Order: sequence, then structure tokens, then C-alpha cells
Amino acid sequence: MNINEIAKLAEVSQAAVSRYLNNGYVSEEKKERIRKVIEETGYRPSSQAQTLRTKKTRMIGVVLPKINSSSISRMVAGISEVLSKSGYQMLLANTDNDIEEELNYLKVFKENYVDGILFVATILTGRHKKLLAECKVPVVILGQQLKGYSCVYQDDFQAAKELAGILLEGSRKPCFIGITEKDEAVGKSRRAGYEAVLSERQINCTPEQFTCGDFSMEAGYRKMQEMLDRVPDVDAVFCVTDSIAQGAMACLVDNGKEIPGQVRLAGMGDTPLSRMARPKLTTVHFHYRTSGAEAAKILLEQINGKKVIGRELQMGYEVVEEESTKMQ
Repeated sequence: MNINEIAKLAEVSQAAVSRYLNNGYVSEEKKERIRKVIEETGYRPSSQAQTLRTKKTRMIGVVLPKINSSSISRMVAGISEVLSKSGYQMLLANTDNDIEEELNYLKVFKENYVDGILFVATILTGRHKKLLAECKVPVVILGQQLKGYSCVYQDDFQAAKELAGILLEGSRKPCFIGITEKDEAVGKSRRAGYEAVLSERQINCTPEQFTCGDFSMEAGYRKMQEMLDRVPDVDAVFCVTDSIAQGAMACLVDNGKEIPGQVRLAGMGDTPLSRMARPKLTTVHFHYRTSGAEAAKILLEQINGKKVIGRELQMGYEVVEEESTKMQ
């Protein structure tokens, strides 16, 4: 079955069938006849032929820092929902937070193997920016701001500030577990929000009350133990992610610390695990799924020729106060 046979069976021209398959204008009467024939015959147009004809692959490259992250999986769910409804498929590139892998995938995707790129970014180096500038296809960045590119990102500073306002109420010896400040959003902005509350409340902290690791629960446990060794009388712990907070909570429990009786604890991200923790973890809910969906919509607009390059969309958030910060 080919386009000529579809046209004969539907009693329309080949051009009408071609327009129908490529979302062009076709009268409602002809559209219905073509649709009925395609449905009855089970015809599927050749993807290779469509690519040659339209110069479109109908594929989107999605570069991810970590596939097993709750926040990333929620973003991907939002991306997938929008793309599938528009007839696009995803090529997922999981980099395991390896900068070299990110750069390699950007090199692969930038040469028109895909119609566009969604880049879930953590650290943006000069090499990243150079490759992005060389991309021949539209790019939208998720999770970070980058001047000159369309971006969808979280309000990390204000979210951390509001959360810290709750956590630090009455605290005399707070501690902070973060990640590298090379990550502008999670590493730098969330620390800045926390420090803003320290400043407002005139809470003096020494460098030993700050530490950083990676995103894992293991790092949270390890860094919490290091903190207890340095600051045994810690009474509040701010963790920049829920996974870090989960590890810190386990460490505190293993050291006989009561939460929140002796130590108050908070994370960020509102992961499913945080809801299962006991005591329940105070956290921040970010709209990650909606973020992915909005980024995909912006990318499709750029692919379709709309002038939305450089559009920035900052998402909202909600602080979820639970047992881990509520004093008895």
C-alpha cells in the first residue's frame, strides 16, 4: 500500500493525501474519505520517506543527568506526554552526571540527527556553551538559566529561603548539606536562600557547619556523620535535596538523635520516598512534570518556526511542612 493507492481508493488526488499526512489543508469531506481508507487498510507512512520529504526526523534528543532521579523521571513524563501527542519520539541520553558524556551526546544531537534538543542541565561549563552555540537545531534548557536560550527552571532561591525560615526557627546550631556551587540552581541558589535567612536572623555559622557532597543518599549519610563529628550539638539540618535528607535522617537515627526533638531536618524535591519517611520529611514540592511539559511545548514552537528563543519560564513551588520540623 502506498500513497497512490490511498488516493485512488479515497477518490482524491495524491496531493490531497500528501497534505493530509503532513497536516496541510484538506477539505473536511476529503479528509474523512482519506482517514477512512487509512483506517480500513492499516496504512502507515514510511518514516524514512517522511524524513526525506519534510527534512524532519520527528525525534527529540533529551539529555539527562541521571535517569533514576525522581525529579528527572517526573520531567521526562511531562516531556513524553507532550511529544507523543504531537507525533514526536524521544531519544533519551543518560549521562550519570558525567560532563564528558553530556558533551558527547550534545555533539551527536547538534548535527540534525534530531529536530530539537531538551537539555536537563546541572553544570554549564564553557565547553557546554560552545557546543550549544554550534547546534543547528532548536534547544531548550531545563533546570538552569542560560542567557540567549529558552529555559524552564525552578525558583530555587525563594523556595530554599522559605524552607529555611521554617527550619531555622529557634535554631542555635544549624548545619547545611549541599552540592557543588558549580550547579547554579541546586548548589548555589539554594545555599544563597538558606544563607539569606541566617543573615536576616543574625545566626552566626562557621565554615564547619557547611558541607557538600553529591545527590545520593549515601552522600547524605556520610556528610551527616562528618557533621556530627564536627558539630555534635547540631539542632537543625538543611539538605538541598530529599535524597541527601534521607541519608542524613538515617545517620541521625543511627546516632540516637531524635527527629525533630533533638534535630530538625528538611529536604527539597517532595520525592515519593520523602513521603514514606518516618518522621515524614518537611520538603519543597517543585512542579517537575509540568516543567518538562512546558519545556517540550516551547521546543515544539521553536521547531515550528515561532520566535520564542530566549523565553524564560520560572516555575512555582509549595513548601510541604511535615513532622521532621515540627517541635512537640
